[in-house]
Amino acid sequence: MLRAGKTAASARFGLVLLHGRGAGARDIMGFGEALALPDLALIAPEAPGLSWWPTSFLAPAAQMEPFVERGLAEVETAIATLTEEGLPLSRIGLLGFSQGSCLAAEYLARKGAGLGFGVILSGGLVGTADAKSGSNAALYGYGDKVLNYDTALTDMPVYMSCHANDPHIPHKRFLDTVGVLRDLGAKVQDRTKPGQGHGIDEADVGAVRGMLNLPAD
Repeated sequence: MLRAGKTAASARFGLVLLHGRGAGARDIMGFGEALALPDLALIAPEAPGLSWWPTSFLAPAAQMEPFVERGLAEVETAIATLTEEGLPLSRIGLLGFSQGSCLAAEYLARKGAGLGFGVILSGGLVGTADAKSGSNAALYGYGDKVLNYDTALTDMPVYMSCHANDPHIPHKRFLDTVGVLRDLGAKVQDRTKPGQGHGIDEADVGAVRGMLNLPAD
């Protein structure tokens, strides 16, 4: 795992950063450093082969679940590293982009009780089972998923953004994820960027900085 920023014992917040497919810990760490917040402890696990799973997150549950479980374990280890070094769980958040944001969303929905905040950039929930409803054009031809979670995320701030036409993240799944996290109690700020794209912009950086409410250097 890559580390940067403050030590956990001296930080105000901890941020677990989850990279996208084909990127790595160093790439997503650049986002954490771009926040220019002096009181953050940053930690970024890296997926084997730079990919949390080998296919689209929309693939059937049987294909996805072994990879999701492995990814969730990596997130758990990163969080435990920060808490064991003295940072309270309530001051630790998850931030992911693309595949990493799907993993972050899934962790929040399955195991995120007690965490401080979440940031989901161009992603959505993987799901807990197949809905057996056939292919759906709004999901790029994949079948729908059961999004069945019961984790209490009461008043957790979550920032989410995605393009209206993202080649990897159907807007339907993004919006469904917004709804699920709100139903779990999270205070979700969602932003749909117009047009086609798959990336992070300065407005995302500003929103995350504002959510943490810490001054820049």
